[in-house]
Amino acid sequence: MSPIRYGMIGGGQGAFIGGVHRTAAAIAGNWQLVAGALSSTPDKARASGVEIGLPEDRTYGSWAEMLEREAALPAGQRIEAVAIVTPNHMHAPPAIAAMEAGFDVIIDKPLADSLENARAIIDAAARTGRRIAVTHTYTGYPLVKLARKLVAGGAFGAVRRVMVKYVQDWLSRPEDLIDNKQAAWRVDPAQSGQAGAFGDIGTHAANLVEFITGERIAQICAELTMLPGRRIDDDGAALFRLSGGGKGTLTASQVCVGDMNDLAIDVYCDEAGLHWRQEQPNTLTIKRRDRPDEVHHAGANRAYVPGDILAIQRTPGGHPEGYLEAFANIYRAFGEQIRSGPVAGADPGYATMDDALSGMNFLRAALQSSRDGAVWTDL
Repeated sequence: MSPIRYGMIGGGQGAFIGGVHRTAAAIAGNWQLVAGALSSTPDKARASGVEIGLPEDRTYGSWAEMLEREAALPAGQRIEAVAIVTPNHMHAPPAIAAMEAGFDVIIDKPLADSLENARAIIDAAARTGRRIAVTHTYTGYPLVKLARKLVAGGAFGAVRRVMVKYVQDWLSRPEDLIDNKQAAWRVDPAQSGQAGAFGDIGTHAANLVEFITGERIAQICAELTMLPGRRIDDDGAALFRLSGGGKGTLTASQVCVGDMNDLAIDVYCDEAGLHWRQEQPNTLTIKRRDRPDEVHHAGANRAYVPGDILAIQRTPGGHPEGYLEAFANIYRAFGEQIRSGPVAGADPGYATMDDALSGMNFLRAALQSSRDGAVWTDL
């Protein structure tokens, strides 16, 4: 199949996630970057495009210009999809405009800066019939997919308790906000939305819970806090209840000193406990009362790994795969669906609008619960 021709919005000079998306799309092998509006500053947008090798005539000063001029090109030349890697407040306008112009969209999480804007994106997708994916990266790891098969598939019985944490320390000092582009928009409610750490990484933790268990978070009791001088949460914890009756705890913080990027999940079911940690993503441990512990390893030569999961692994056993490859699995799956359409009953391989809306409801409920004094709040 020919690669998906795509244009990128955001991700120019000084950005982090744009380069990740471009690398992941290249690893996936079924995407080709042909255009871009890589900054909200026209001169910087054009300089950024030239820097990464885009043709000058397809490096645009704004996303509106890109959509208009690309739509005017012949069908075999114009972009087919748009990757949006901007701060949260600039997700909805280009996503809606791109779908209205006839382009599919892949967008970084969370879906938007507010529930209202998220619903506007979802409405645009329904109205236009365009496909849209959200990059909840960690569901792209092979052993996370195996965890879902085991837990959501019922191999261990009902889910009793889940403990998930996503903790970092990169905003733990006042000076961390000085001349730091990545920090600046994340701590600014005008750009990030009303949620800080819970929006940036708490949504990943919540999505991981729902993905592995196959259940939605139904209620939450949250306390969100911030360091002096901050305007939105940089630390928080919550109790939650799952739709199937299980219970759990979730911690999301960017001020936990000594933890670089510690995402970890423990799922306890009737018959077994399952344990995965992003900093050691190529092992999945299963523990029972009356049997030795099982340690599952990623790797293309592991016969006990189901075929559909083997198909998304790229290296032999013992050669670690990680963040970029997981991201690439999301791009690969979305590209295949753009070309061939969805497979009935199959995991699409990326976060859908239902998943993204659940994440936005999680943020709304967490913020409301915390404001009300950590009371139980329905999603």
